[in-house]
Amino acid sequence: MSTNKDNFNVADLSTEDRADLVNALKNKLQDLAGKHSDVLESLTPVVRKRVDALREIQTQHDDLEAKFFEERAILEAKYQKLYQPLYTKRYEIVNGEVEVEGSEPAKDVEEKGVPDFWLIAMKNNEVLAEEISERDEGALKFLRDIKWSRVDNPKGFKLEFYFDTNTFFKNSVLTKTYHMIDEDEPILEKAIGTEIEWYPGKSLTQKILKKKPKKGSKNAKPITKTEQCESFFNFFSPPQVPEEDDDIDEDAAEELQNLMEQDYDIGSTIRDKIIPHAVSWFTGEAAQDEYGDIEEDDDEEDEDDEEDDEDDEEEDDDEDDEEDDEEESKNRKKSSAVRKKGGVRAPAGDGPQGERPPECKQQ
Repeated sequence: MSTNKDNFNVADLSTEDRADLVNALKNKLQDLAGKHSDVLESLTPVVRKRVDALREIQTQHDDLEAKFFEERAILEAKYQKLYQPLYTKRYEIVNGEVEVEGSEPAKDVEEKGVPDFWLIAMKNNEVLAEEISERDEGALKFLRDIKWSRVDNPKGFKLEFYFDTNTFFKNSVLTKTYHMIDEDEPILEKAIGTEIEWYPGKSLTQKILKKKPKKGSKNAKPITKTEQCESFFNFFSPPQVPEEDDDIDEDAAEELQNLMEQDYDIGSTIRDKIIPHAVSWFTGEAAQDEYGDIEEDDDEEDEDDEEDDEDDEEEDDDEDDEEDDEEESKNRKKSSAVRKKGGVRAPAGDGPQGERPPECKQQ
């Protein structure tokens, strides 16, 4: 995930950070509540009673919705257990631990499982494709599996990325945990990611730039500078909330909120789309189902625009023809009037009547 390193450090959030963010969110909610109370106070007593009745209906709806969320969580947990054997079979085939009947490779071929399965599946999703750089692809080829599970205290969910032994980092598992504020509606409180143990010179989230020393400089060694760069692996270093409220101005708070929303969008996409439908994303069928309708709508709009343009052109042509006819009629009348008055002829030449011959045209 791309982050602005000038405003926010990338690290795990502390307990104090969590408290600061909760307070900031509560203050924002209180401000909104104050605006809502102003609206209510501006109502006439009769309208206020009607609104109070509507609010009671809304409360009943919200109570039912809360029960719906509870029952849905139970149902999701039930089916999550039923999915696990299927995910296990998928894992075994993808990583070549079991062979599908009739798909045994030739003896001289050492191709196991489905190469680059998770990399291709993620790249076929627009949200994730924007986060994956060319430099990331080498490391993501070692990705063996992705899992997710619910977290109850505090509420949220955890993503687990399982990697084969590779030359980029030591970790075999990278995790990303989302903690939610479980109030009237789920609000992201914070996200915590694994600290990646990069091998020397292999970090994909940083570039080491070397500059030659200036001529005549006493220090003959090249100057090295570390620069942050865009990478999917920034996903494991989520935006950090400053320790003190004073450190967050309005613009910085808005930017932080946008970064957290973007981060959550990536995590929920992996949880809700990639993990359960990985095979369809790998083959591209899921992308066709998700983005195909959008492209068709765009094509229909383009066709409508073309038809409108053609109609406009035809109307313009008709108007031009009418103007030409009017002009010709005026010219005929003018010519007739000139002849009646004994006007002179245009000079002789090869060009059309009234036009100078080529050798006489003005330069």
